[in-house]
Amino acid sequence: MISKRQKVLLALLEAWGGELPNTDMQKYLFLVSRCQETKNRSYHFIPYKYGCFSFNSYSDKRKLIEKKVLKDCEDWKLSEKQSDFYFMLPKEDRASIKKVKEEFGHLSGKELIRHIYLKYPYYAVNSEILGDVLSNSEITQIKECKPKNEIRALYTIGYEERSLEEYINFLIKEDVKILVDVRKNPVSRKYGFSKKTLQKAIEEVGIEYRHIPELGISGEKRANLHNLEDYNRLFDSYEKEVLSSSSNLLMTLYQLILDNERIALTCFEKDSEYCHRTRIAEKIVKDLSGDLSIINL
Repeated sequence: MISKRQKVLLALLEAWGGELPNTDMQKYLFLVSRCQETKNRSYHFIPYKYGCFSFNSYSDKRKLIEKKVLKDCEDWKLSEKQSDFYFMLPKEDRASIKKVKEEFGHLSGKELIRHIYLKYPYYAVNSEILGDVLSNSEITQIKECKPKNEIRALYTIGYEERSLEEYINFLIKEDVKILVDVRKNPVSRKYGFSKKTLQKAIEEVGIEYRHIPELGISGEKRANLHNLEDYNRLFDSYEKEVLSSSSNLLMTLYQLILDNERIALTCFEKDSEYCHRTRIAEKIVKDLSGDLSIINL
């Protein structure tokens, strides 16, 4: 079974003759995504070492290699005897690929990178190759686009209903310095959010990762939760049983804020009301710093 978004990858390759270098593939895929409605984008991107980058596209690449739809090689290359994936896509996605091919198909390599850096400077802020494609004045303009934040705050963020790239962009745009994982067991069936993968991804964009499992809640205790009242009963018990005896850990978190200005607590739930990370944040503010801002992303 090939997903709709994977068909976008394959149709894009078809449009360019079945083969593209890694960097060009990311850039064309990014341009296709900009043509799609925000809520319907097949892939999301972060500012990375060579500009816009999608972790999920590479995850799909590995899956398509396993299915022998793509060749097992460094760049992107269709296997022999493939279907016509372009015509399997909805009209809107076909139009996006066609538009990118017509407008930017003549660009490749450094010219393509340069175009995207200048048009979408946010995605160039972590690039390691600025000097290869831009002038000094253009590099200065890119650096001015790097998100900066002056406030001291304790953020909370959940990854439910978010891609890894969307999640990381929230952290980058708020200039968060440290991500603190407060899951008891940091394993997820959602791509990108198990501990090793998440840690590697955020550290490569300059955000430190910490895991404090002692502040987590076991999966057994989360069973049979149906509404906010159920969650609040669980969190009330959590405060009494865990937070009341975790003053050293809470002080550690507060010290991280004092030293780094902005840290974020993370768990699964998108809605902070349904997550224990909110109780941790509120406990820190109540016991250690009444004027500290809590911001739920």
